Amino acid sequence: MDTKLAKYILKRLILAIVTIFLIITITFFSMHAIPGGPFLSEKSPSAEVTAALEAKYGLDKPLGEQFVEYLKGVMRFDFGPSIKQRGRMVSDIIKEGFKVSMKIGAVAAAIAITIGLVFGSLAAVFHNKFLDKLIMVLSTAFVAMPSFIVATFMLLVFCVELNLLPANGDTVGGLVLPVIALSLYPMSYITRLTRSSMLDVLGQDYIRTARAKGLKPSKIIFKHALRNAVTPVITYSGPMLAYILTGSLVVEKIFAVPGLGKYFVSSITNRDYTLIMGTTIFLATLIVILMLVSDILYKIFDPRVDLS
Repeated sequence: MDTKLAKYILKRLILAIVTIFLIITITFFSMHAIPGGPFLSEKSPSAEVTAALEAKYGLDKPLGEQFVEYLKGVMRFDFGPSIKQRGRMVSDIIKEGFKVSMKIGAVAAAIAITIGLVFGSLAAVFHNKFLDKLIMVLSTAFVAMPSFIVATFMLLVFCVELNLLPANGDTVGGLVLPVIALSLYPMSYITRLTRSSMLDVLGQDYIRTARAKGLKPSKIIFKHALRNAVTPVITYSGPMLAYILTGSLVVEKIFAVPGLGKYFVSSITNRDYTLIMGTTIFLATLIVILMLVSDILYKIFDPRVDLS
């Protein structure tokens, strides 16, 4: 491995670890700074019962001691027990929900990248023609709309009005709309990104040379131009996956998908502190790792990038 690349990876790893530590710290102390408590509700228990519950979950200890113990648990992927879902560990809930969210996110990302690259390439090849203008109008519209707006609209049209697909996301057919809702924004963004990058590449001298040699247009586009135009898409892969992960929290709730979003939203409603902290830290850590990987891949795919 190149020495400069190795130093860059090490520096980014250290930065990622510091970022994750800050996320854990801010999340922990922010949750404890919120007025009220996890045991307060319309039917609040007596002071004696509340004190017993706080002792059971270690909430009666000094805040600094709680933080140290929580930090030790996080390093073992142990976020403690759920306060509201009795008898269940937060780590088990995260594992269960993330299995579903990961499948939806992976399919949405694959669709976004594949269709985005194809549409972006077509828009660049047919620059300033009808197909280019149509693709740009549609991509601009979908970039402007948040995923939860798209999800709500599709739920009303395809599930309520037309009754074509189930509204419940616990079946294969019920996962179609959540996947589409999550993939539309990144697909549109990748389309615009690819078009812009392809237009720049198609104007390069080596592309003109390839055309002069009589190479087939398809070979020029997909073998020579797209390979160099795809670098910005690789850079965007980290933020794209982060968008899909965070966007899925609301989309999964809208379509009743039994994923991580369902547990995260319900934990906020129920004031389940341990589940809120565990889910937030898990997602934030995952996003930091994805951003790190995308930056490293960017350098690997484009050696011209100056790491200094």
